[in-house]
Amino acid sequence: MSALDTLTPYEGLRVADVRDAMDALMMHPIGSMDPGIRPLWRTRVCGVARTAKYLPYEGTIPRMSPTEYADWSGWYYGNVCTYPWMAEIQPGDLMVLDMSGVDCGLMGSEITLAGMAKGARGYVAEGGVRDTDEIILQEVPFWSRLISQSMVQGRLQFADADLPVEVGGVVVNPGDVVVADGDGVIVVPCDAADDVAALAREVLDSDRAARRQHYEEAGRELDDTVS
Repeated sequence: MSALDTLTPYEGLRVADVRDAMDALMMHPIGSMDPGIRPLWRTRVCGVARTAKYLPYEGTIPRMSPTEYADWSGWYYGNVCTYPWMAEIQPGDLMVLDMSGVDCGLMGSEITLAGMAKGARGYVAEGGVRDTDEIILQEVPFWSRLISQSMVQGRLQFADADLPVEVGGVVVNPGDVVVADGDGVIVVPCDAADDVAALAREVLDSDRAARRQHYEEAGRELDDTVS
């Protein structure tokens, strides 16, 4: 089954709907990332987790001139803080990045667009993101713990990809379903995805019907959350 097939039952579901469904399936302790993982802007996405892990840089930064630093930076991106997972992104993937909490901008305005062009639905990071004004303008969905100013040189190094990672206090496995909106991020284990989606849809349909009645009684114009 492709990522897009997996995601079809989740289209339009809210984090709250998924949380209620997981509770009904006695999955109370798992799934919800801690509230420190927040969206840059209000949007809603679902995606299939593709994961990568980065660690704090263990080397030293040599003294050099600005010209030498530009060359060293290029070497750093090519050999230390690499993005091998970028070539593997498939439509429907949502990148979950364990940056070990390091305050730097692994992702910025250009590299996020590169992933979106390959079909990524968005990004969730245990760490920082920069160029946030442009990312918001470009409408790239992004949830992170930190908003950062710096690049990765001397701060972060690539460790591995397509492995279990811990982000927002939740272990995320490749293939898990990730739903994110203004309420935060929730992760559904892949082996429970179908059952959770079915119950979450019932929750959403019930809520929409009740809210539509309130709208009609109040003479309020219907919007796409109730129609």
